Amino acid sequence: MSICKAGTVTITLTDLFGYPVKSLRGERLDRSPVGARGLDGDRRWMIVDENGRFITRRETPGMALFAVRSDDDGLMIDHPDHGQHRVTRPAARAPAIEARVWGDTVCVRLGDAAIATYLSRAFGRPVRLVYQGEEGVRPIDPAFSAPGDHVSLSDGYPLLITTHASLAALNAELTVTVPIARFRPNIVVGGTEAWGEDHWRRIRIGDVTFRIAKPSSRCIVTTQQPETGERLEGNEPLATLRRIGRIAKGGVMFGQNAIPENVGTISVGDTVDILEAGDSNLR
Repeated sequence: MSICKAGTVTITLTDLFGYPVKSLRGERLDRSPVGARGLDGDRRWMIVDENGRFITRRETPGMALFAVRSDDDGLMIDHPDHGQHRVTRPAARAPAIEARVWGDTVCVRLGDAAIATYLSRAFGRPVRLVYQGEEGVRPIDPAFSAPGDHVSLSDGYPLLITTHASLAALNAELTVTVPIARFRPNIVVGGTEAWGEDHWRRIRIGDVTFRIAKPSSRCIVTTQQPETGERLEGNEPLATLRRIGRIAKGGVMFGQNAIPENVGTISVGDTVDILEAGDSNLR
C-alpha cells in the first residue's frame, strides 16, 4: 500500500464508529467490514411511529439516552430509566412493513412485540423497532451516485468522513469546544490539513476504495449533547460554521459523505491514501 502524507505526517484512520440504530448512540469500533451500504450493521435498525415514519433526535432529543451494543444476531439496548432489553435480528419470515425515511419508502422487518413495548414505554407513545434486511434496497440520490449504489437507513449516504484538523479549526472559533461525537461520523481521519477533505474525490482505506459524494449538510442534532440530547450552547456549532463560510447548496456543511466502491475491511490505524483530488466541493 502506498503512503500518502500531509507534509511529514501520514494520513490515517484514527477513529471508527458504527450506529446500529438510527439516532441512538453509536459504538466505537476497532475494525469493521464494509459493504455497499457502509459499515457492517450501520443504521440497519430504526425506530418508527405507528404510521411507519422514522423518528430521529431532531424531534426527540432524548433518543441520545439510549446506549446500543451490537452482536452477531441482535442488539442490547440500555436506557438509564428503563433498563436493558435485548432484541434479536428479525428472521426472513418476520412481518414486514413499508417505512418512510425522508422521501424514501423502504421495506423493513418488524422487531418483536417485547422491544416495541420497551421502547414505547421509554418514548411515552407507541413506537416500533424495524430492521432493514437485504431485500430493503434504498437507492442513493442519483445526482451524487452511480447506478446500483444504495444505502442503509442513514439520512442519505453510506458513510460520513470527518477529520481532526477540521474539528480543531472549528473549535478554534468556538467559545465552548465540541467533540467529534456531535457530528456522528463513521470515519475520523488524522494527519490532514483543516478542510483538506473538501478536495478529495476518491480515497482508499484498508481494502476499500471510497468515492466522495458531497459535503454533509448538518442539522440541529449537532447542537445537542451526544449522550443526553441537551442543548447547552444555543445554536452552536451551526452558527459558527455558517459564520466561517462552511456553507453550500443544501445548508451548513461539516464532513464528507462517501460511497464504498468495493467490499472489504477497514481498521483503526489504516493508512488513508488520497487517490484522486480536485477543487473544493464546498460550493
